Amino acid sequence: MSLAEDVRGRQRRYVISMLIRTLSVIATIVLWNVQRPVAIVTLVAGALLPYIAVVIANAGRESTPSLPSHFVAAPVRPALGDGNLKKTSDQS
Repeated sequence: MSLAEDVRGRQRRYVISMLIRTLSVIATIVLWNVQRPVAIVTLVAGALLPYIAVVIANAGRESTPSLPSHFVAAPVRPALGDGNLKKTSDQS
């Protein structure tokens, strides 16, 4: 997906969320004296939707890091040999 398409999709999601928020605020005003519990629910929805809209709109091009397709083996080191150790009386 190109950057322009991604930005356009994010803007579309944000505008749709803000339209839903506007409708919930209007519903709160209309229902306040008619159905107060429903009006309170729409008021809470209108208060929470900006945060949700921003989170949804910003969820975009981030890709989760994946594991590499193959692993590079660590180099094999030869085991240490006897070396040049001399047996002396001070070594045990």
